[in-house]
Amino acid sequence: MNTTITKSTNVSTSVTKEKIAALASILLGAAFIFIIGFSHIEVVHNAAHDTRHSAAFPCH
Repeated sequence: MNTTITKSTNVSTSVTKEKIAALASILLGAAFIFIIGFSHIEVVHNAAHDTRHSAAFPCH
């Protein structure tokens, strides 16, 4: 008696979901840096400014 077991995986869907998640993370991070960093509300801008300096991110 011979038994054959086949397993199929959908790799392309997994890769596509990972790319979408990575792109969404990059866009969200860029939005935080640029929108909050250029905010005209002084408290918000200064908090973002101090955070960038503590992370050694050049800002000026």
